[in-house]
Amino acid sequence: MIISVLHPQTASLRQKLANHARNHHCLLQRNLLAQSLRRFSQSHHGTKQCNGRKYSGRNSNPNNPLPPYVIYGFVLPTAGLTVASVYAYYSCLDFVPYTQRRRFLATSQAWEAQKGHQQYKALLQQHKNDILPENHRASVTVRRVGSRIAKSAEEFMKKYNLDTGSPKNQHLSDSPYTYTVIRSDEANAFVLPGNHVFVLTGLFRYCHNEDELASIIGHEMAHNIARHAGERISDSLVMTMLSRLTLLIDPSGVLFSIFVPAQTLLYSLPHSREHEVEADKIGLVLASEACYDPRSAKKVFSRMKDDMERGSGKSNAPPPEFISTHPGYDTRLSHFDEWMPDAMERFNEDGGMKCRNIRDEMTRARRLAAAKADLNQ
Repeated sequence: MIISVLHPQTASLRQKLANHARNHHCLLQRNLLAQSLRRFSQSHHGTKQCNGRKYSGRNSNPNNPLPPYVIYGFVLPTAGLTVASVYAYYSCLDFVPYTQRRRFLATSQAWEAQKGHQQYKALLQQHKNDILPENHRASVTVRRVGSRIAKSAEEFMKKYNLDTGSPKNQHLSDSPYTYTVIRSDEANAFVLPGNHVFVLTGLFRYCHNEDELASIIGHEMAHNIARHAGERISDSLVMTMLSRLTLLIDPSGVLFSIFVPAQTLLYSLPHSREHEVEADKIGLVLASEACYDPRSAKKVFSRMKDDMERGSGKSNAPPPEFISTHPGYDTRLSHFDEWMPDAMERFNEDGGMKCRNIRDEMTRARRLAAAKADLNQ
C-alpha cells in the first residue's frame, strides 16, 4: 500500500487549477451559446443592437453579394432592357411641322410610302367598277384642286424646315400624286401615304365649289404631311407591348381587361381627336396658301352639322365627343373661328394681288373643263 502525502501548498495549488479550468469551461460554453443566439437573431430580424454594437443580418451584410444567377439572370437583363427602351424612345421622338407637337414616331417614311402604295393598288382593285374616268368632270375638278393643294404642301414643307431631299422625308415629295374619284354615297376623302388622293362622290353633297373641296383635300393632305398614319402605327406598337406586359404581371387577365379600355378612352381616342384638330389647322394653311378661300371650311362643316342634326334620331347619329375619334362639329367650328384671322392674312397676302391673279386662272380653268365635259357628253 502506497500512501501519497501532498504538501499543503501543493494541494491548494491543484485545487485552484481545477477551479480555474472549470470556470474557463463554463465561460466558453456561455460564449458559444451567446454567439448561437446572436446568429439566430441576425438571420431572422436583420440588424440588431447589443451592448452598443450593431450586428447586420445575412441579407443586409454588404460583404454578402447577390447570387450570380440573380445578377446575370435578372438585374443585368432588366437594366439593359430599360436603357435600350429609353434610348429607343428618345431616338424616335419627332416634331409635327407647324404645330411643333412632340410625338413618338417609330416608322420610316419609306415604309409608310410602301404600305400606302400597297393599299392604293388594293383599293383600285376593290373599287374598279366604281372609279370615275379621268376625263369625268368630277375627276378633272379633284385633280385640278388637288394639284394646287399639293404645290402648296411642297412650299409648306420647305417653309417649315421639312427637308424633302433627306432620306427621312424624301417620299413626301418624290412620289407623284394620284387622284382617284370613286362613285359612292359615302361622304369621305382621304390621302394614303405615298401621295394617293381618294375622293368619294358622296362628299359633293357638302362641297359645292372648289373652295369648299379644297378645304377637305387640304385637311387630308395635312394628315399626310404630319405623318399621322405612321404615328398611329407607332402608338399601336407601344400599346400592344404594354398590354402584353400586363399579362406577364397578372396572368389572370384582370389587369389586361382594365388596361385595354382605359388606354382607348384616355389615350387613343383623345390622340385621334388631336390628329383631326391638327389636320384642320394645317389644312387651313394649305388651302389659304393655295389661294382658296379659307372661310369655305366653315361652310362645309356647318352643312355636315346640319345634316347630322336633322338625322340625329337615326342610327347613324355620332357618339359623344369623348368616345369619338373626331372632335364634335361645334368644337371644329370654334377652332376655325380662332384660326381664321391668320388664314385670311395668308389669303390676302400682297394686298390680295397674288390670289386675285390665281383665282382668275382658276375661273378660266373651270370654264375650259366645263366646255370639255359638254363636248364629251
